[in-house]
Amino acid sequence: MNSENLNDLYAFLAVAQERSFTKAAAKLGLSQSTLSHTVRGLETRLGVRLLTRTTRSVAPTEAGEQLLQSVRPKLEEIAADLAAVREYRDKPAGTIRITAIDIAADLYLWPRLRPLLESYPDLRIEIATDYRLVDVVTERFDVGVRMGDQVAKDMVAVRISPNMRAAIAASPAYLAKHGTPRTIDDLARHQCITLRLSNGAVYAWELIDDGKDLAVKVDGQATFSGAYQMIQAAIDGCGLVFVPEDVLKPHVDAGCLAWVMEDHWPTWPGWHVYYPSRRESSRALKLVIEALRSPAVPG
Repeated sequence: MNSENLNDLYAFLAVAQERSFTKAAAKLGLSQSTLSHTVRGLETRLGVRLLTRTTRSVAPTEAGEQLLQSVRPKLEEIAADLAAVREYRDKPAGTIRITAIDIAADLYLWPRLRPLLESYPDLRIEIATDYRLVDVVTERFDVGVRMGDQVAKDMVAVRISPNMRAAIAASPAYLAKHGTPRTIDDLARHQCITLRLSNGAVYAWELIDDGKDLAVKVDGQATFSGAYQMIQAAIDGCGLVFVPEDVLKPHVDAGCLAWVMEDHWPTWPGWHVYYPSRRESSRALKLVIEALRSPAVPG
């Protein structure tokens, strides 16, 4: 297959993955009309329709879905091989895209990766924070960072933090006004600052009661989609917050928050960086993973 046909395949894959000519054109840096012409040319040469187009959506046909599932991993392998060849240059270069939860990005990623930008001026790092369990292959991230028990079994996983405790805290002013909860049943009588997940559900607090794991549905007036907004709401006296202990501790040490219900705090697996095995061929990615792996953490 010549290079023109290969580019046509990349164009088809972009449209099939984005389910939109507009988004795919922006991603590829092409005009929408050029992209549409390219895909139609591919369909003509193959003699089969690959995409079903309506005024509102674009979706692969059965033949298009088969081509998508078959060709995408092969093209990703080619891209990885080409990246490996480029790594013979003197310095690591390119963009490493990382998906992570905001807490992990703040506590572990940025402090360890920031020095790389000074040492390697041709290296770019993009960190996207999201509470979804992101498929790094489908969404074209180089690596993801999540808790160890959330990493898919077919991924390479590298621990970058110790296990952590999740903690409950509230402001002294809130506790003085509403009292201090001591049991899980007490939570029903308190304002709990909640987390809205990307699927629309409200996160249930994962607590411990007599050695058993419990998913406790809580409620309150304030709901957010990120941990730092939840913490600020707790400092402002809006209720109880439940997030990893490490991110709350500075506020407790400063007297802005106080620990509650410590007997019910669970221990969670540490943060892990994960990626498909073939992605580690990039020298830039190896550099990033080694930076995140350090300093050594207990297994």
